[in-house]
Amino acid sequence: MITKSNRNLARKKRHAHVRRTVTGTAERPRLNVFRSSKHIYAQLIDDVSGVTIASASSLDKELNLENGGNVEAAKKVGELVAKRAVEKGHETVVFDRGGYLYHGRIKELADAARQAGLQF
Repeated sequence: MITKSNRNLARKKRHAHVRRTVTGTAERPRLNVFRSSKHIYAQLIDDVSGVTIASASSLDKELNLENGGNVEAAKKVGELVAKRAVEKGHETVVFDRGGYLYHGRIKELADAARQAGLQF
């Protein structure tokens, strides 16, 4: 039987495997995505200095979302994080899907961020 903790442990293992090669720099920060059952979060991270450059989540008051755990919320979060990144002068990023499959909410967030001006 596959439990939630086993699934999350496997995701963390995949994420650690990816993080060995994917790092964000000041010129090309890492776009990290975290997905829970109710919300989705995205951050632009400079791993060299350990600083979060920009972030957005489905909890932001600016988005006025009723449900933060669906595809529409992921699209809006992707647009918002891209808008905030471009305002700070970052157009190229490295995408870190956080060990999740590139499908559903993760894919929609990435596509919305690309349409809003980020390149990865």
